[in-house]
Amino acid sequence: MRDDDCVSTSPASRGRIGRPPVTTRAQILAAARRIIDRDGWEKLTVRRLAAELGIGGTTLYHHVRDREDLLIQLLNEHAKRTLSVELPAEPRDRIVAAAVAIHDSLAAWPWAAEVLTSDGFLGRLGEPAVSMVEAIVAGAVECGCTVEQGVDIFRNIWYYTAGEILVRAHSGQRRADRPRVAVGDTFFRGVDLSRLPRLAAIGDRWPTLAARDIYAQGLRAFVNGLLDQARSAAR
Repeated sequence: MRDDDCVSTSPASRGRIGRPPVTTRAQILAAARRIIDRDGWEKLTVRRLAAELGIGGTTLYHHVRDREDLLIQLLNEHAKRTLSVELPAEPRDRIVAAAVAIHDSLAAWPWAAEVLTSDGFLGRLGEPAVSMVEAIVAGAVECGCTVEQGVDIFRNIWYYTAGEILVRAHSGQRRADRPRVAVGDTFFRGVDLSRLPRLAAIGDRWPTLAARDIYAQGLRAFVNGLLDQARSAAR
């Protein structure tokens, strides 16, 4: 174990029964994940993390500069574990595969998508995560786009991907918290469906249809449209 992978507790705390003499980086990140899973990422602070680990805040600051640094470390560790994928050689397929890899990685950790929607986080991510951005931008360039258009394509794909993840995560939470619909009640309540014939035909099937996983299908159509539009603008 390297010295920079662990945090020693204070002399006083070493004497306490049941407290380990060293806190490793893996233990720090695991404790941070516990707090997020239990209380939400908004509640994660360095002070709360130190209390979770049973060490002093000053000790923890040897390895974590601040809350943002802690979140970046968590995101980079997660990306390293989930984004080691082999991408296709064909550029259009590579764009889709990279976006799907990003989606699947964040779908398991929806809070990470919320963090990454804040400005400035992308520039602090490590190579595993940024390599997916490179794959999308480079794929767009190989399809005839300019670098600037490649960035635009990535941003559009990112908005689509993050939005899909967050809507599904929040919808799932609302479904879990919502009381069961009463017998005879309908999904589209409070509107006159006689004026909305298509929605009337769908009726209570809407939640089932909306819950279908069509991300990859929609992504490919989206990517094809973005590439075609970018190449047309370049002519």
